[in-house]
Amino acid sequence: MAKVLVAGGGIAGTITAIALHETGHEPVIHEAYDRTAEGVGAFLTLALNGLDALAPLGLKDLVKELGFDTPRIKMHLGNGRELADFALGGQLEDGTLSQTVLRSDLYVGLRDEAVRRGIEVRYGKRLADARDTGDSVLATFEDGSSSEGDLLIGADGLRSRVREIIDPRAPSPRYVPLLNTGGLAEGLRLDDEPGVMHMTFGKRLFFAHVVHPDGGVWWFANVPRKHEPTAADLAAMTGGAWREDLIRQLAVDRTPAVEIVRATREVYRPWATYDFPTVPTWRTGRMVIIGDAAHATSPAAGQGAAMAIEDAVTLARCLRDVPSIPKALAAYEGLRRERVEAVVERGKRNGDAKAVGPVGRVIRDFFITRAFKNPPKEDPNAFMWRHRIDWEAPVAG
Repeated sequence: MAKVLVAGGGIAGTITAIALHETGHEPVIHEAYDRTAEGVGAFLTLALNGLDALAPLGLKDLVKELGFDTPRIKMHLGNGRELADFALGGQLEDGTLSQTVLRSDLYVGLRDEAVRRGIEVRYGKRLADARDTGDSVLATFEDGSSSEGDLLIGADGLRSRVREIIDPRAPSPRYVPLLNTGGLAEGLRLDDEPGVMHMTFGKRLFFAHVVHPDGGVWWFANVPRKHEPTAADLAAMTGGAWREDLIRQLAVDRTPAVEIVRATREVYRPWATYDFPTVPTWRTGRMVIIGDAAHATSPAAGQGAAMAIEDAVTLARCLRDVPSIPKALAAYEGLRRERVEAVVERGKRNGDAKAVGPVGRVIRDFFITRAFKNPPKEDPNAFMWRHRIDWEAPVAG
């Protein structure tokens, strides 16, 4: 049994801890913030590959209780034309469909389940440094405390401190020229079928919305922005001015977007989009990075949370079956790198269609229309959601 220090208490870190606990290890989650993510963040749609990977950990039903079925997507142009109506990944053998869930609900549900299973969570532990002592790894935190274990897992996100420790020359995240925002509209009644995601390539913005079974409308928008915003830029985009700017840009399209935004009590302050085409070094002998720390992908892939779940389950299998920690980490990277880099590339390609100017929009709409008239025999995104992990199969060291 190994004592495993997990840096980061988000989706990747918590599921990793649960998976390690299931395989007989002793994980301890170290969360940088002094509180949880309750009430923080937007929503996400969890693809079938991620849900399937949760099944052997007994977490799939937990997610289904928190979310709602999202079986289909309808694609539109800003002029109101419907381009396509297709299944969002199909379904698992037991009938499970893709799920849409509030990110904060998922955080809290996973955290509570980890605590219920006896996993220790330490808050206010922002990692300062870590070093390999030869037979262990010693992590020190900004509050002056320290912790020692057999392995340190960096599930600490886009600005990962563990990634920097492993490789001080590691690349910085790549800015994808889009801002993200969204919200939850109330008191608005649309005729849409609940659970069907409507996505629109608008003249100025990409807009998506889905009706919750309770009648509320969940939505997000991607706002093209050529230059990377500063923290001050983003902080200024809030309140009534931000809402009215969105409405102005959405009003040129024939969609219900304007009334949805007007019916939203709080429009999320925007955040920038980043990804990692590749991170050359994921590991040392006793440290490894997972999730966004290793391979952040554009939301356009719809696979961020699913990739983190796959990482967590795969790493736990490797540490279960391969007796040497360095060899287990090498096996993990061998199983994951090619796949996640392909997903990042697909997400970038999907996202590029959202960040175009007026001339590019005309060209984009022409080719999108042609593509949906003559769709390829094989969905180019299918490799993402068809992937399955065999929890019971042993991993060769």
